[in-house]
Amino acid sequence: EVQLVESGGGLVQTGGSLKLSCAASGFTFDDYAIGWFRQAPGKEREGVSCISSRMGRTYYANSVKGRFTISTDNAKNTVYLQMNSLKPEDTAVYYCATSKYAYCSVTGAGLRRPDFGSGGQGTQVTVSS
Repeated sequence: EVQLVESGGGLVQTGGSLKLSCAASGFTFDDYAIGWFRQAPGKEREGVSCISSRMGRTYYANSVKGRFTISTDNAKNTVYLQMNSLKPEDTAVYYCATSKYAYCSVTGAGLRRPDFGSGGQGTQVTVSS
C-alpha cells in the first residue's frame, strides 16, 4: 500500500523559509516521479513541483521557480521541498503525490493532475504579511 506522509509546514513571515518533507513507503521509490501540490481555500489544487529520480529531472511552476527547490533522499525514501522567499500567496495545504509514471507529466497548464494519486493528509503552510 502506497503511503505518503507530509510534514514541515508551519507559520512563517513573508520572506521566510520552510522545508517540507514527504516520507514515502509501499512502492519502489525511484520508479515513480513524485510531485508537490498545494490547495488554498476556495481554490483548485495546483501543481507546484515534481521530481523524477529515474530521469534526473525536475519541474517547477512559474509561481515558485527560483524560490522553491525539490530534492530527494533515496536512502530515506523522502522527497523535500525547500521553500525560500515565501509570500502570502504561498499559503495553502501542501500535498505530495506519486505519479503513475517515472517522469513528471507536464502540459502547458502545468503538472498533469490526473497522472498523480491523491497524496497524503497534507501539511499547512501559512505565510503572514
